[in-house]
Amino acid sequence: MSYSENTVRRRGWWPPGSLWRNYVLSLLLVGLATLICELLRDLVIPTNLIMIYLLGVIIAGVYLGRGPSVLASVLSVLAFDFFLVPPRLTLAVSDTQYLLTFVGLLAVGLVISQLTARVREQVEAARRHTAETATLYALSRDLAAAGDLAGILQTVGENISHIFGREVSILLPAAKDEGRLEMAWQTAHFDPGDHAMEVAGWSFQHGEPAGRGTSHMPETAVRYLPLKTAAGTMGVLGVKPPLPGVQLTPEQRRLLEACASLAALAIERAQLAESARQAQVLQAAEQLQRALLNSVSHDLRTPLVSITGTLSSLMDDSAPMAEATRRSLIETALEEAERLNRLVGDLLDISRIEAGALRVTCEPCDVQDVIGAALQWLTRRLGDRPINVRVPTDLPLVPMDFVLMQQVLINLIENAIKYSPDGAAIDIQVWLEQDEVYLEVADRGPGIPADDLTHVFDKFYRIRRPNSATGTGLGLAICKGIVDAHGGRIWAQPRPGGGTVMSVTLPLARPKPTREGGSS
Repeated sequence: MSYSENTVRRRGWWPPGSLWRNYVLSLLLVGLATLICELLRDLVIPTNLIMIYLLGVIIAGVYLGRGPSVLASVLSVLAFDFFLVPPRLTLAVSDTQYLLTFVGLLAVGLVISQLTARVREQVEAARRHTAETATLYALSRDLAAAGDLAGILQTVGENISHIFGREVSILLPAAKDEGRLEMAWQTAHFDPGDHAMEVAGWSFQHGEPAGRGTSHMPETAVRYLPLKTAAGTMGVLGVKPPLPGVQLTPEQRRLLEACASLAALAIERAQLAESARQAQVLQAAEQLQRALLNSVSHDLRTPLVSITGTLSSLMDDSAPMAEATRRSLIETALEEAERLNRLVGDLLDISRIEAGALRVTCEPCDVQDVIGAALQWLTRRLGDRPINVRVPTDLPLVPMDFVLMQQVLINLIENAIKYSPDGAAIDIQVWLEQDEVYLEVADRGPGIPADDLTHVFDKFYRIRRPNSATGTGLGLAICKGIVDAHGGRIWAQPRPGGGTVMSVTLPLARPKPTREGGSS
């Protein structure tokens, strides 16, 4: 049952037929009191029988209202005179002292009716206040539990629709044009009618109610209330009665305005939370940009300085240079150029992975061919370092992108070279287990601390330890992105006896496409 129905029933705002019923009941009370007095007439003197009439007046005042109580007071005086005061069955009075009794009875009856009616009104006012407080508390509790703006709008709309028995709509400023309102939430059967947006826009701009029951365009079917806070107007609340003739009472209007204030504060809270979240996102983006610049600037500058210095030395004709020295400078410049090219390639790869633009073309490939291509590419970096490769001869072809998985192996082997002592062997092992192919790259380096095992695949993450090798922290992040796109897994774990094992699994089944133009 809605708030309006409860209020009408408790206050006694009965329809006309029920109001006449109260007066009829008041008349019956006086008749009942007269019947009782007639039965007691021979046992009690008439002046004491007045108390029975006063009891009827009190009952009428408590349960029937002020008007029926006044009627009971007047009828009690007339019935007492007609039936109990001699001469009986006439309104004539033989003893003038009874006139004072009549006046006292009428005065006491009127006072009692007024007092009981006032107490009744105070009780009803307290009940209304309690009901309003409970309604506002329930709304504020539901708003506090709502997590986002959509939940807040739904909570406000459903509560107000249930409380007042009306269709509800909520309009908020458009994201791209704050001067224009757009429908953010509405009940299923809400029909704003003609000129609704114009009326809602006026209410939003002026911060005043508009539409039905107001001074501005009262012919509109919907009443619009601005959702105002100290920071400004958050939006507009529209309520439409189920029937054209149904009006809000003053108490209902005050309660509706209080609900609108709570809704405005909740919407403001949600918008502030969203602004704070966006600020955190921007701050995180700025921190990422700073981390990118800090991580890459040195790695970009170092090869450029080496290349520039080498070329300057080669162009200097003032001092003779031995052929061995000249060749050494050219090799150094070539290595630094390859390093720079590798760094730029890593940045482009990680950008493609984050943008979801990584295209994976899976074809059946021989894992041993992928390993051989990666080792061939790293010939200069490997030098005389021993590489132990163990691949089963009966290993089936694995669906993969040959170029991308070659890049994964190059990154893993380079990582092992970087963190292993000179001359230490690197072991590469492949085996089949159920429906997955396992590939391991193991080194004999210092190993990875346990706290860092779950973070080494994060972007720009570097293990902090003395005399550690330099790097951008992108190689393993790129490996994870490529392996994930293949539907596989990659992780790091300590190697028994010292060192680190990088493990990769790839499914034998072709992964399902998840990106346009590729699969993942």
